[in-house]
Amino acid sequence: MINILEFKKHPTIVLFLIVIYGCGSGGENKTSITNNTRSTSDWIENYFLPEMTYKNKCLNPRSGVNPETSSLYSDIKGTSLDENNYLRSYTNNTYLWYDEVIDRDPSLYSTESYFDLLKATHDRFHFTYPTSEWIQLSQSGISAGYGVSWINQSNKIRVAYTEPNTPASNEIAGLERGDEIIEVDGINVTENIDSNFVNNILFPETSGKTHTFLIKKRASGEIKEISMTSDNIVSSPVQEVKIFERESGKVGYFLFNDHIATSERGLFNAITELKSNNIKNLILDVRYNGGGYLAIANQLTYMIAGPILTAGMNFETMVFNDKHPNTNPVTGSPIMPIPFYTSTIGLSSLEENIGLPFLDLSTGDSGYPKVFVITGNDTCSASESIINSLMGLNVEVIQIGSVTCGKPYGFYPTDNCGTTYFTVQFKGINAKGYGDYSGGFKPRLNASNINMPKGCLINDDLDSSLGSTDEDRLSAALYYLDNGNCPIENIGRSPSRTTTNTTSISRMSVKKNIFLTNRIFH
Repeated sequence: MINILEFKKHPTIVLFLIVIYGCGSGGENKTSITNNTRSTSDWIENYFLPEMTYKNKCLNPRSGVNPETSSLYSDIKGTSLDENNYLRSYTNNTYLWYDEVIDRDPSLYSTESYFDLLKATHDRFHFTYPTSEWIQLSQSGISAGYGVSWINQSNKIRVAYTEPNTPASNEIAGLERGDEIIEVDGINVTENIDSNFVNNILFPETSGKTHTFLIKKRASGEIKEISMTSDNIVSSPVQEVKIFERESGKVGYFLFNDHIATSERGLFNAITELKSNNIKNLILDVRYNGGGYLAIANQLTYMIAGPILTAGMNFETMVFNDKHPNTNPVTGSPIMPIPFYTSTIGLSSLEENIGLPFLDLSTGDSGYPKVFVITGNDTCSASESIINSLMGLNVEVIQIGSVTCGKPYGFYPTDNCGTTYFTVQFKGINAKGYGDYSGGFKPRLNASNINMPKGCLINDDLDSSLGSTDEDRLSAALYYLDNGNCPIENIGRSPSRTTTNTTSISRMSVKKNIFLTNRIFH
């Protein structure tokens, strides 16, 4: 992902190292042709030259300095067929389900169309990103928008949360959680919820675009017209750091929305604040956190579990396709379990090698520390890895919310010719060897399902502010802390939204940038 760590400085975390622009074939591809004298335009079904044969041969080669490596681009003049052949060989070598991909003649497709075909039919996680935009988003959290995350609730578009100091949250627009969008530029949203026109306005791809919105305020029901101009938004991934007093001691809470580079500092500061206040219980809210950098999940898991439980233990082990049982096909390195990161790694503005703060949490029924995790349908990938890795350490995870999305799979972002490709290359398993949660995490109904957490199914409460004790999921977590079980019904402001462990709950989803809904290894 981001070429941040230097191998000589950090030999103990070699697995974090990857220079996207020079990845090799890994040396274990038994079906590859090694005779490089064949014409690159020939296609023989199920025979593959090593991907490095075609690497950086571009229809439109870039010039100048690569901002990730600070060296000149390696691109040379090639063809779209070279780009397709690279993707074909790279997929055959590194893709987790390579044997489920139909081998098609690469000369018959555009590069974009060809990559879309290089996947298994069940693969929901295949995507690309312009490399320049990927670098900007992944390193700084900058993307075009208004500073609001919309949520679809029964074909109504409402505000899930806003970013501070943005067009959405300023005094003019004043959008708040739960506000509903009735119209955009005079077009009814509910009646045209799937139209490109409406979606292009709600999710602008560029800054400087001004649109008119008719909104219904959550608190008052007032209908109000506002205008917003899209801007380059810098997200604040860690928000609403709070402390609640309970009979059992102080309870810390924070909302964690994205595993982006800047969240390293945000999480560091949040845990430092909670630790200084001597909290004994933690409520981690990742209901809208679709994922991102796996290294951030690693750091947060360590800060929750602490040095004693993580000593000598592994955060995750990556499992690749059956061609590579022992060697990472992307880096060429031996597959080794990923250790816990106990210090900063330079993803954010923090210097490297600063020791991470950690909590001293109260124990649960198992005798191990317990942590409450608020989840939603959009809790995915790197966020699910936090849950899985904590349970691998025997930390008692109590899940409050809805079933998570189920993405135990990950990617190495790979640039070729200005496009960064994300193709599933590994599955992550925890210290106990578990990683089969493609159906998501859901509070268990009985003690026998040891790989699922305890907890309660609770609907998302858009009628209350995040971080408020009136909000249903937070109030349910506090109720469980005080009473040791789930509330009979939601105990926030809307008691009519009843839920128990056997009740189905509403499915709501926040639309986010696709990078922010995956687990990315760097």
